[in-house]
Amino acid sequence: MSTQPPSNIPFAQTLLSRAHSPSTAESHYTERVHKRPLHTRATSPTPSARALRRRALTTRHETAHARRKLKPRPLSAAKKRALGLTEIPKAQQKYAVYKGLHDLWCGYMRDILGLTSGMKTYVTAAQVGQMLGTADMHGALVEVTRSRCVSRVGIRGIVVRDTKFTFEIITEKDTIKAVPKEHTMFRFEVPLQETGEERVGSVGTGEDQQRERLKPLVFEVLGEQIQVRGAERANRKFRMHYQSDV
Repeated sequence: MSTQPPSNIPFAQTLLSRAHSPSTAESHYTERVHKRPLHTRATSPTPSARALRRRALTTRHETAHARRKLKPRPLSAAKKRALGLTEIPKAQQKYAVYKGLHDLWCGYMRDILGLTSGMKTYVTAAQVGQMLGTADMHGALVEVTRSRCVSRVGIRGIVVRDTKFTFEIITEKDTIKAVPKEHTMFRFEVPLQETGEERVGSVGTGEDQQRERLKPLVFEVLGEQIQVRGAERANRKFRMHYQSDV
């Protein structure tokens, strides 16, 4: 009796039938050989150099966008006010605390006005008008000389905050007042020498010589002309012109 398998049975299934039952061999052949998926890669042309650059740029932009989303967003102005970050603590609202800041500001003004050598004792508006407009006013000892609001005239103190539209001034009574720059004239002084320095003035001859202090330079600035934040005012150019409405 012949044991040859039928000629219509594939050779692979014949080999499987030697190790498994006919039904198991048939199922293995159908799932793993006959219906086995064949993965092929679609043919595509080689990308051009322009396409490669565009792909790299897109990848770089996507990476930067993902990195930016991971960074915490800065606090808004409303949140800063709610947290009290823009307010000076009550314990630091002391006039004596800011006297050292005023001394530093005086040295800073002498440097930008060229008064450190001690030889220059006067300046003109044409010489220093641009420098005064761009100078930092934090620490300046200012006094309100003219204003449309009469109650503001006479306010005197050290500038602790220079905003776009106001000067926050701490007075000698340890109170902070916000003075608008609009329609207000501010006066401040710049001493010509450090505190305690004196010069000998020849008023007479011999025993008639006396020691006298150099008088400070006095400036008046119209607040409307410096309605800019201190950081932005440093790079701005100011022009001299007549301001009729004070």
